[in-house]
Amino acid sequence: MNKTLRIGTRGSALAMAQTSWVAEALEKAGYRTELVTVSTPGDRSMAPIAEIGVGVFTSALRDALADGEVDVAVHSYKDLPTAPDPRLSLAAVPVREDPRDALVARDGLTLGELPPGSVVGTGSPRRAGQLKALGLGLEVRDIRGNVDTRMRKVTDGELDAVVLARAGLARVGRLAGITETLDPLQMLPAPAQGALAVECRVDDVDTEHLLQSVLDDQASRVAVAAERAMLAALEAGCSAPVGALAEVVEDLDADGRVAQRLFVRGVVAVDDASGRVDLLRASVTGETTAAEQLGRELAAQLLDARAALLSGPGQ
Repeated sequence: MNKTLRIGTRGSALAMAQTSWVAEALEKAGYRTELVTVSTPGDRSMAPIAEIGVGVFTSALRDALADGEVDVAVHSYKDLPTAPDPRLSLAAVPVREDPRDALVARDGLTLGELPPGSVVGTGSPRRAGQLKALGLGLEVRDIRGNVDTRMRKVTDGELDAVVLARAGLARVGRLAGITETLDPLQMLPAPAQGALAVECRVDDVDTEHLLQSVLDDQASRVAVAAERAMLAALEAGCSAPVGALAEVVEDLDADGRVAQRLFVRGVVAVDDASGRVDLLRASVTGETTAAEQLGRELAAQLLDARAALLSGPGQ
């Protein structure tokens, strides 16, 4: 392929860093690239994500790709709606960054060291629900803004801490600001957190093949497929209080040989009328070839647990 690949990206520092990483990988493999910045409704609004809707960071980018303004689009995978876009092909899921959440707190504090009443900022209902359920007496405040804006709220003393995706901090070179990387037992990340989605037009077979050959990582793809299948089966959008993490692990098969399996965990935060948050948890393990089926099984377990909770005593 001799043409220059036009790669569409949002204009934020994080989006540019992610897209530059993809472009560098393609350049290293011998392909010419050009970055094209596309403005999205999500970049122009400071309203909460729940108000402005799923896909606010991806729809304009996808339209530019479908209309031929760019050849490739790079997304934070967790921002994509779960319904596929028939115009486009998910050509590659590159090697996933560390999917865990991270705490950036004043005075180098960890989550457990923050005194009761400390104000913790997050724009994510998922993180807010899990923070409240820990029972640490923290005040959770809704915030928007890019990585630097959120971290500045801590250094300026407006907040005691913020919770951010570790992957985003890694991509913009801000890992030194982390005071604690949160264990998934404390906080499960968003489905597909830390993963990128690289799309091209469904009829652009040449581009699809080269993206797949240069960028695609099978372990990352199957893990994210399971997490997003769970999200889709729960009919929950990217801003819902749902966490998931799938990992390819080594297990022994029936003959005692080492085999790769997919271990998937999920959590749903449920608020009651008093403001208390209950966390419903479930996990499944199965074949890596059955990623989406495992995600749906996990969702069914969580839906059953939610129904049992809501029909319990006093409900």
